[in-house]
Amino acid sequence: MKPVAIFRHSPTEGAGHFAQFLNQHVIPWHMIHIDQGEAVPADAGAFSGLVFMGGPMSVNDELPWIPPVLALIRDAYARDIPLLGHCLGGQLITKALGGVVGRNPAKELGWGKVHVSDNDTARAWFGNIEQFDSFHWHGETFSLPPGAVHLLSSAHCKNQAYAIGKHLAMQCHVEMTEQMIRDWCTAGADEIAASVGSPAVQSAEAMQQQMHDKLPELQRVASQLYRHWMHGLVH
Repeated sequence: MKPVAIFRHSPTEGAGHFAQFLNQHVIPWHMIHIDQGEAVPADAGAFSGLVFMGGPMSVNDELPWIPPVLALIRDAYARDIPLLGHCLGGQLITKALGGVVGRNPAKELGWGKVHVSDNDTARAWFGNIEQFDSFHWHGETFSLPPGAVHLLSSAHCKNQAYAIGKHLAMQCHVEMTEQMIRDWCTAGADEIAASVGSPAVQSAEAMQQQMHDKLPELQRVASQLYRHWMHGLVH
């Protein structure tokens, strides 16, 4: 089986629980370290699926790796090679497929409840899950590109996830581990401090206090999504 390509855009925003899931299911994967200057592959056909993680940058920034990533996403989409995006990754998929990424009404940092949409596509991805506490770290949001079906929303962000066939794009972070949350709290201390008082922003202490209770359920939801996505992998 061809490996799953995982794109890392920041040292602290690795594959997390997703890599654990692939290892548990003995699915080969290859990390492409965009943050270390690794080249973007030109051919999506070398992989069984493409997965894009988060990052502090915007897809609207003039960064040299963004145009080739968008071209690779369009190549994969044309070949029906499954795409999976987490936060920045979801925004990259959105921009590549004709959607728009812009400022969200509120910055979301920390734990927050998301609600699953009432449609057949959402039920195919989430089963009987109707809502759950996800982790968030974003100031931008995406529109739904042509053909997308809405999957998730939160009180502060209307479009938290969508699917197009076997492709899944998320604004929220379901891939979290305890270490990732600790790392983000350290790296994002100034960002948290700048948004104190916002109803959608938690303190670092609150994020870490709640992770012990909320991470097991979040990882169960993530595994449900990854399992559904896995069935579309190209062999």
